[in-house]
Amino acid sequence: MRRLSSLLLTLCVVMLLPLRASAEEVGTSALACVVIDEVSGRVLLSHNAEAPLPMASTTKVMTALLALENGDLDAPVTCSRNAFGVPGTSIYLAQGETLTLREMLYGLMLSSGNDAATAIAEHIGGSVAEFCAMMTARAAELGCKHTVFLTPHGLPCDGHYTTAHDLALIARQAMTHPEFREIVATSRATIPWEGRSYDRVLHNKNRLLTTYEGATGIKTGYTKKAGRCLVFSAERDGMRIIGVVLNCWNWFNEAARLMDTAFERYEAVTLLRQGEAAATLPVRHTDGATVDVILDADLSGVVAKGSIPQVEIDLPDVLDAPLHKGQTLGVARMCAGGETVAEVSLRAAADVARDDFPARWRMYWQQWLAIP
Repeated sequence: MRRLSSLLLTLCVVMLLPLRASAEEVGTSALACVVIDEVSGRVLLSHNAEAPLPMASTTKVMTALLALENGDLDAPVTCSRNAFGVPGTSIYLAQGETLTLREMLYGLMLSSGNDAATAIAEHIGGSVAEFCAMMTARAAELGCKHTVFLTPHGLPCDGHYTTAHDLALIARQAMTHPEFREIVATSRATIPWEGRSYDRVLHNKNRLLTTYEGATGIKTGYTKKAGRCLVFSAERDGMRIIGVVLNCWNWFNEAARLMDTAFERYEAVTLLRQGEAAATLPVRHTDGATVDVILDADLSGVVAKGSIPQVEIDLPDVLDAPLHKGQTLGVARMCAGGETVAEVSLRAAADVARDDFPARWRMYWQQWLAIP
């Protein structure tokens, strides 16, 4: 395999500057915190990020994720006797009241309705217990190593816990859903209120949406046991980040400070563009043909400001015909601090037919057989 570094066209590799470690330890008022790059999932800032802790209503990020992955947003969801009157924050569903799943999700994420969480859990999982088992299993699939869900809402329950890092991974997956992004970025919404002549008015409890430049979400949570918990996100200059603070008395201010730190220390860069030729390679079993190898997407990633990242291109020295346009031939990687920041597939830009003696003999034979 050949490895081509730092765009192969300059001498920047020789002058490569050292990069900060991708996961910088930071001081914080939170018991645990993390900030990750939303695109790659790389940890940028952290403290105590792998410690299992209660997470209060930030639990509902996973509740919403499962609803989006397994439900129909226009399907009716009915408040059962079990969902009616769940303690804590509520959208005041009446027993037997029906809303769409989409409307329940707005009640879940903006007003943090525990009744909505229970109704959603029963609708998707059949029961709260089965839905919580689904939550825990899905977390494990996302790489969460220290997460157990025993409720869909986050009210105090022994054995219900996550970590700042695990919760960020869950939020990252949720943010891949356009509907989720829209909901958590909404400051105010209205949904029907069955039996009344007016709608419910929902106000998002995440005040970062109106106080922090570029804020895009995500969810607040509080219980006496868990303290103030917040999952937050923002985008500036093409760089998208997700963060978590657990048990943090000044949650909004600390989240803003952590995001400021991430934006001050890191930036999003693009080294190669989608469709750009990374190499031109010879093709065997042809009459001297070559093929351009192009990027399937932009090679972009988040790196420390002031650094010069490397590009590594992994391809064979020579290819074998036949080739098909769009065929995956290798990968291009952006590397920083000894780790891969981003990875993009490299594909053939055109078809290349086999053109040697055996191929021509087969063609002549097939043409002869086709003669009537």
